[in-house]
Amino acid sequence: MRKPATVCVIGAGISGLTTAFWLRRMGFEVILLERESRAGGTIRTSHEDGWLIEQGPNSALETTPLFGTLFEALGILEERVYADPSSNRRYVLRNGSLHPIPMSPGAFLQTGLWSPRAKLRLLAEPFVGRAGTEETVADFVTRRLGREFLDYAINPFVAGVYAGDPEQLSVRAAFPKLYALEEKYGGLIRGMIQGARERKRRAETAKDRARMFAFRSGMQAFPDALARALEGQARYGCTVREIERISGPAVGGPFKISYVRGSEPVNVQADAVVLSVPSYAAAPLLERFSPTLSSRLSAVSYPPVAEVYLGFRQGQIPRPLDGFGYLIPAVERRNILGTIWSSAIFSGRAPAGHAALTTFVGGSRQPDLVHLSDEQLLALVLADLRSIMGVTGRPVIARIVRWPRAIPQYTLGYGSVLAEIDRCEAAFPGLFVCSNYRGGIAVGDCIMSGERIATRVRDSLESRKSDIGVHTPAEGAS
Repeated sequence: MRKPATVCVIGAGISGLTTAFWLRRMGFEVILLERESRAGGTIRTSHEDGWLIEQGPNSALETTPLFGTLFEALGILEERVYADPSSNRRYVLRNGSLHPIPMSPGAFLQTGLWSPRAKLRLLAEPFVGRAGTEETVADFVTRRLGREFLDYAINPFVAGVYAGDPEQLSVRAAFPKLYALEEKYGGLIRGMIQGARERKRRAETAKDRARMFAFRSGMQAFPDALARALEGQARYGCTVREIERISGPAVGGPFKISYVRGSEPVNVQADAVVLSVPSYAAAPLLERFSPTLSSRLSAVSYPPVAEVYLGFRQGQIPRPLDGFGYLIPAVERRNILGTIWSSAIFSGRAPAGHAALTTFVGGSRQPDLVHLSDEQLLALVLADLRSIMGVTGRPVIARIVRWPRAIPQYTLGYGSVLAEIDRCEAAFPGLFVCSNYRGGIAVGDCIMSGERIATRVRDSLESRKSDIGVHTPAEGAS
């Protein structure tokens, strides 16, 4: 009886964890290698005297039924909590005042977030033709909706999602569903109406309609549960040095993965390899397979972001925390990207009588601010919180987390990076890439990518089983 096929997954962020989980469920022998001492990547939660501090993603959007499937299989379905309904209200700063983003036609007509001229400009959108060349997000939005919508809707949104600059991001790569509305339907308004029917058939939910959720003990509960399910397959403190193809049949032999654990060099062999590490970490490992891909992955930009978590007594915040928080357009010339009203979104995030605010600084807009000292960052954030929200006094608690390389930027021309990944995978059967620089940066995007790559690994090994000399789940079940 032949042994099960072995798959090595490199990287235990949420993409790698979900890929490994699905592969294990399919019956493969999985080896999961992670450089850090823990799983989860940027998803981290800490607890201090009643404060729940998210050091990475604060929540996720329920855009796919895969979430429910995973949580049930992991035994954490009951731990999931949905955001307070008030969190659907989000604000944008204009001329020093916070304006709620309108969620209905009546609210849109009454809002002061855009001028009457900008609102009338929307009437022309269905009559705008398609672009002839690849565009930045800024070019796309300005052409279809006008400059004011770029400044006071899309610019702050892009800063909140990517910590990015719409003048640099490719609309086709960074927001493929938005781009597809024009390509497929000829316009945004027409596409949103017709596209809703297709999403319903695919059992997907648009991100602007999806429910927001977290976990009672914080977002880290998710990767922790995945890590428990993979206990015995995961190896931590492992720095991968090299991946090479062992000589084999024309379709490709197995791979040898060389890594260091502590000071001990280790080699393992696998029938397939999934790279689930950031592009800058994947680049040297792919050099021998595709120098072109390695070079392009090295060039992917990851702007730095600082998260400033502050806790106050409720009496120090004069305005109601009646929403998710607010975003800052670049034209407002502030030092922060925006602030999440963390304790208003989910209960149990702050001690009784207190409130928690999470503010973000840096990104593509002002990367140098991340390198300020803790005291300088604190002073900068407090100045904007006082000006915008009327916050008084010093915080009860202050914690600062810096991400020197935060979020990959899908910049203009990014399609060439994705095409090169496709070419490399086609040239080297059994080698796969699954990370947030391919397929989307959101948590939901990552778990959909993980499930998709796991299926592709299974199909690839099934087609190669006579050459690699192992049985696959399909064969073992027959």
